[in-house]
Amino acid sequence: MNRKRAFDPVVDANTRLLILGSLPGDASLRAGQYYGHPQNAFWRLIGGVTGRDLAALPYEDRLTALKTAGVGLWDVIASAERPGSLDAAIRAPEAADLRGLVATLPALRAVAFNGSKAATLGRAILAGRPDGVALIDLPSSSPAHARPFADKAAAWGALASYAA
Repeated sequence: MNRKRAFDPVVDANTRLLILGSLPGDASLRAGQYYGHPQNAFWRLIGGVTGRDLAALPYEDRLTALKTAGVGLWDVIASAERPGSLDAAIRAPEAADLRGLVATLPALRAVAFNGSKAATLGRAILAGRPDGVALIDLPSSSPAHARPFADKAAAWGALASYAA
């Protein structure tokens, strides 16, 4: 089985909020884009947080808008074996260097975990809370987690105070 690899982080020195997923799914890997599955609610959810319709923008413009809002993206797993896209199928994960990345983000105020797998692994990698940085668990934006969009949006709304 081939190892699937995470994308590079989308961050800059102004990143105040870092959103961490687990590992890109097959649709995202094929598209070469974070949250590339058309039914993944991520772009609508984070659009509600930033006050912009990010889903309507071309991908590169979405990333620019996130950076402008002080929002960064990455994953807690650098690579893993996984048939398909479900987090439950992840085997032999290699952790991303979250501590190293966090150390390069002077404006960071919060790390949010997109889904329970990201939260479990991310919290273990960070081994607690980096000084002055809130850790926030979010319901997954994945279509595999059939929770009503309104419920997800309400939980994701807690991120608004960290985004510009």
